[in-house]
This record gives sequence, structure tokens and C-alpha cells, in this order.
Amino acid sequence: MSRTASGTDTIAAIATAPGRGGIGVVRISGPDAFAVSRAIAGISPPPREAKLVTLRDRDGRALDQALVLNFPNPRSFTGEDIAEFHCHGGPVILAGVLRECTYHGARHAEPGEFSQRAFLNGKIDLIQAEAIADLIASHSEAAARSASRSLSGAFSTRVNTLRDELIRLRTFIEAAIDFPEEEIDFIAASDVQERLEGLISGLRDLLGQARRGRRLRDGIKLVIAGVPNAGKSSLLNQLAEQQSAIVTSIPGTTRDLLREHIEIDGVPLHIVDTAGLRAARDAVEREGIRRATDEFATADRILLVVDATDRDDPDSGNPIGKKIRDVAAQLPQDIPVTLVRNKIDLVEEEPGVETINGGAHSRIDSCVRLCARSGVGVELLRRHLLDSAGLGGDISSEFSARERHVAALEATLVSLEEGRDALTVHQAGELIAEDLRVAQDRLGSITGRYTSDDLLGEIFGSFCIGK
Repeated sequence: MSRTASGTDTIAAIATAPGRGGIGVVRISGPDAFAVSRAIAGISPPPREAKLVTLRDRDGRALDQALVLNFPNPRSFTGEDIAEFHCHGGPVILAGVLRECTYHGARHAEPGEFSQRAFLNGKIDLIQAEAIADLIASHSEAAARSASRSLSGAFSTRVNTLRDELIRLRTFIEAAIDFPEEEIDFIAASDVQERLEGLISGLRDLLGQARRGRRLRDGIKLVIAGVPNAGKSSLLNQLAEQQSAIVTSIPGTTRDLLREHIEIDGVPLHIVDTAGLRAARDAVEREGIRRATDEFATADRILLVVDATDRDDPDSGNPIGKKIRDVAAQLPQDIPVTLVRNKIDLVEEEPGVETINGGAHSRIDSCVRLCARSGVGVELLRRHLLDSAGLGGDISSEFSARERHVAALEATLVSLEEGRDALTVHQAGELIAEDLRVAQDRLGSITGRYTSDDLLGEIFGSFCIGK
């Protein structure tokens, strides 16, 4: 995505959502913002003081009565001169005002260009820039609150604190390498390993919080699996609280994917019901099972639904019998699985949740007993899903995060652990210094201290125009 360097030209865009409304905003940023504004409004109001004026086109004809405001650099969102017209929110009016802005020297802003200029001018870091887009795109109150915390700097502060401590440790180690005559034996220094362990511990804590923040932003993807007639579609209907799927006693009723998007305590859940797992009887069912297999690989958790009346291993005392193990063997081994024992009303079992060991052949880590037809035990499943995602408690202190943040923190953790091995196993100062340098760069990529132009284009190109 090609972009003109910040500060070399003046950009303009409609900053409010498309459609009709009471108010619409046209925003201008750049060195000629005030000149463009004055050419349309006829005045330049004092900084941050709204003035009601008549906006006119190049021929002197009235466009609209509007408020005009000026925000001089550097105390503006972008760090440049910004002018805004607060007009009546009709699309024709806003398009006419924007057309006059371009006539007087501004160009149309690209998606996210205002936020990109704010980043390049040091007004916000990359986490905060992304939080702006996340706040606008929030689909739940919890996601909006977490995005606001990232925008206020909660996530950035945690990253920068770790980075500062890493720099201090790296400085000490490199001084010992560069000035051996000072006889600083950093290998023998007892606090070096302690400081490194502290960094690793702090990073693991931050990584866990970032993973929870990613789930708040993106939601939790659940895929429902099982043999035909186990009650998968009934469970989908209970979780969605509506009749989304057709439920019959005929095996193989669900042949394609069914998707529902719900919220539990403000946490978005993306649920996918899949075709029953069995030997396909025709091409349509075979395609449905293939699509189900593709969905399993991208799930955050799989709900493996079984019929409690199907006595698999009745004498084992273990909810995982041979048939369940055979079905679980068709699931990805790196995706956690919750076993859902459905139809417990027919076998007089009590609803409940238990932690189990699925063994070496599956990732089944828990079992929920319920009745999808009546809804008994479904609330226990809802609580279990939040708890298993780490979102079952107070989430008011969580911040939003993206997959790239999680990946960068994971890579940083690898570098620090390799540095610890270099210190404790190999006692190689040069190796640990290099590991810390790589870790510092990876942390810096999160806030944008070390960021490629390609990544910037990808991030800001996903923004809406005018932001």
C-alpha cells in the first residue's frame, strides 16, 4: 500500500459513517489545512473555538451552515494542523464539502491515513492506533471496554515496562563483554539470572493477558462435533436461544455448516455446527464431513457431543469409551476438546462439569453433562466455556490484543528462554546478548518502534476512511 510521507501534503475525508444523520464531519489534516478551511468557510476561527459559518463553493454558492474548528499542530490528533467542518449529515452536503476541499488543494485521504499520521508523528503508538480500529469495530460492550483500555495505553505500558527492564539487563551484559578489564563476571552475578527469570515470568503473564484480550476482540470459535443424532443441532439451538438448526430423528439431517454468533457476558462466541462424523453415504454427506474437518482445524475449542444413552464402556467408570476415542481420533490433536454428554434425562444423570484426562489419543480435558432438549445443564456449559478461555472472572481490566501481538510476545518468550539456556547451560555471554537484542526488537515491533512499511500498510489499510 503506497502512501505519501506524513506532513508533505494535505488530506481530507468524511469522518462520519456513510448514510444520513443529524451531524456529519469533514476532516482536513496537513500543512494547508487552515488555508483550505478558510477558502470554504471564509474565516479561520481561534484554536479549538467553534464558529457557525456558511460554507460556500468555488462560485460563492452556499453549501451548508456548519461549525468550523481549527486544531493547530502539535496539539491535534495527527500532530499536524487539523480543520473540521461539522455539517448537517446528508450525503450530498458532505460530498459537496469534500469536493471543495480537494478543489482547494487537499487530496482524498486513504483508509486509516489520519491514524497513521498520528502514529508517525509520535501522538500514539501502534497498539493505540490498532485500538482505534478495534473500538470502532467492537461488537460487544466488553470488547469496546478492552479496546478503550488499549487506547488509553494499558497494553503499551506493560510492553514498555518489560522492554525497559530488558534494555537495562542487556546494557549490563554487553558492558561486561565490551570491558573485560573491569573484571565484571556477569555469569557469576547472582541477580542476572534472577532478573532474566523475572522478565520471563512477566512476559508469560502479559502473554496470557494478551491471549485473553485477543479472544475478547475476535471472539471464541467453537465447533460442535459428534456422530449423527447425538444432539449437536439441539445444542446449537440452546446456545443460540433460537431454532437455528433443523432437529429431526433422521441421522445425517445436518449436512452443511451452520453458524451462529452469540455473546456470553459480553464475550463473543462464534459457533459452528457440523455434519455428523460417520462413513459418508453419498457425495453430499462426504463434502459436509470434509468441511467439518476444515472447521475443526481453526477452532479455539471443540464440543464433542455424545448420546448418554449409548452405553459405550458401561463398566469402565470413565466417560470416555472406545467409540468416543474413535471419534476423537478424527479431531486435531492440538485443539482442546470438551466432551458433552447429552440426553442425561434419559439415563437419570445429574448435570455437572468435571475435569478429565482424555489420554494420549485426544485433547479431551473436560466433560459437561446436560440435556440439550430441555436446556438443563446448558448454563453450566456456558460458564465452562468462559472459564476454559480464561474469561470467566472479572474482565474489566483486560485490554484488546491482536494475533500479531500474541505472535510477537510468543517469539519474545522464545528468545528470552534461549538466552536463559545460554546463561545457565553454555555460560556464553555473547549468545545471551544476541538473544536479548532479538527479544528487544520483537517487543519493539508490538508498539511500532521497529516496524516494516509493509506491516504499516497492512494495519492502516484495514481502517475506515476518515480515521
